[in-house]
Amino acid sequence: MQDAEKRLRTPLISTSELADSLSDPGWRVADCRFELGNPEAGRAAWRAGHIPGAVHVDLERDLSAPVTPATGRHPLPSPAAFASTLGRLGIGNETRVVCYDAGSGAFAARLWWMLRWVGHEAVAVLDGGFAAWTAEGRPVSADNPPARAAATFVPRPRPGMVLDVDGLLRALADGETLVDVRGAERFRGDVEPIDAVAGHVPGAVNLPYADNLGPDGRFRAAGEIAALWRAQTGAAPGRAPICMCGSGVTACHGLLALEAAGIHGGRLYGGSWSEWIRDPARPVARGVR
Repeated sequence: MQDAEKRLRTPLISTSELADSLSDPGWRVADCRFELGNPEAGRAAWRAGHIPGAVHVDLERDLSAPVTPATGRHPLPSPAAFASTLGRLGIGNETRVVCYDAGSGAFAARLWWMLRWVGHEAVAVLDGGFAAWTAEGRPVSADNPPARAAATFVPRPRPGMVLDVDGLLRALADGETLVDVRGAERFRGDVEPIDAVAGHVPGAVNLPYADNLGPDGRFRAAGEIAALWRAQTGAAPGRAPICMCGSGVTACHGLLALEAAGIHGGRLYGGSWSEWIRDPARPVARGVR
């Protein structure tokens, strides 16, 4: 068990490491597959086949609060509401959690970040996700996981990990760096397939989250990620940036990459672009900067 505890002090876990602990009753595997354009696709994929014992965790039902006229597309629930969800999923304060999605970690990182936000450190993202697991011929099940008794999760919130609009404006005024992890074409405002306004927050820099991954779909080595973020954003130990995206989901992938690279303390602009544009008085930039 000591080795298992050590593994989950890092933000990423390999397929072989997960396979070695899959039968451990103290672990909970969370299938976070989701498609923004087809919200039911993730649960359907889980029903068709998942890592044995994995419970499905839905971005919109489980990891988001209801949308309001002032919020972005995926507002964070309150820590208390999220703790209730975790308890229903059988995740308590002592549970070791492994999150995965189809491959990139873009959705699994949301659960990883949220667990840390409520004070839970024993959580990791499966590097390469379901794609890597199945490519290696590892077991897949279409059965519902065995029923677990509801757990009790007592949150220990870390409010400093997330910024609202006012907090973001203060941070930018203080010279902090804001990194937008959306694709370059959306950042520039060339296209906008999801939100009503194209462009980005003035002063933000762009580093698409997919750049954290290598050709095999797994995260790059820690040194490569650190060099990438340093070159493109100035991030370094002691100088962690703020991350944003379209709605506060894939931004967590950037924060996961920073943690993997040893750059701690990055913060999330939770509402991200879809919240920023709710107020037409907020400025919009287009182009490279």
